[in-house]
Amino acid sequence: MLGRWAQQTYQIGQRRAARLMGVGWSTWLYREKVRPFDEVLRRRLREMAAIYVRYGYRRLTVLLRREGWKVNAKRVYRLYAEERLIVRIKQRRKIARRQRVATPMATGPNQLWSMDFVSDKLADGLSFRIFTAVDQFTRECVGLEADRSMTGKHVVQALERARAERGSLPIGIPVDNGSEFCSRALEAWAIERGVQLFFIRPGRPVENAFIESFNGRLRDEFLNVEWFSSLEDARQKLAKFREHYNHQRPHSALADRTPAAFAELHRAGKKKPNTSMGRALQSLLIEPLECAKGLPNQEKWAVKT
Repeated sequence: MLGRWAQQTYQIGQRRAARLMGVGWSTWLYREKVRPFDEVLRRRLREMAAIYVRYGYRRLTVLLRREGWKVNAKRVYRLYAEERLIVRIKQRRKIARRQRVATPMATGPNQLWSMDFVSDKLADGLSFRIFTAVDQFTRECVGLEADRSMTGKHVVQALERARAERGSLPIGIPVDNGSEFCSRALEAWAIERGVQLFFIRPGRPVENAFIESFNGRLRDEFLNVEWFSSLEDARQKLAKFREHYNHQRPHSALADRTPAAFAELHRAGKKKPNTSMGRALQSLLIEPLECAKGLPNQEKWAVKT
């Protein structure tokens, strides 16, 4: 608060600082009240919005009142807006079911993947698309496939190949609002496999920063310097890039380790937590966080890597 800054900087009293800043004394002394009722209401509102995905705050208010909540529309709207549950009034096309929940943070391998698409051209000028997928925790590239066109069925097939390679699927996958990710084929696969699709808000790619960072590295280090004579040539070169990215390229967010080496350290640390070697491996896993303290712009640096 500006008034408190002036009080501390110039060593003046509270009343004088309030007068200089033009702030009323009652406003100066105001403290936000703790509202435990709002937290309970907020939790119930999130649950109802997840069930009734196309209901606005007015209909949700009616449902809350039916359950016995003594609330008005203004309070519900305030919590509704703070939780970012606002839906679009006009729906342009039929899309897959979307869960309006916040994306959690990954605390281990194979918990959260991120996926997206990148476009490029062959030597004859024909365009092709590249499916990209990364593990948010280990930064490993779990999927990198090219084709002339990509549909929801192609995405399902790519994810099945990634599952066969890694042995399991993630709990959730953050995605944008592209037609491939909104398809019925991908929705049916996600329900069958028990995978949650987290749709980011339209126009907010930063909410899926891990895949955006990988796409930037892919574009800068590979697509901008390679020439593809055919689609098969592009697929072979993409496979080599993925191998290099996972096993050779140092990643600054992982203390310059490769994603594969970081994943192996994490697995070894979990297997031997009580031995001296296990404790040493765990200290190596914590090292990136300690190294990060010395970087003034670590958050921006991690997104750029």
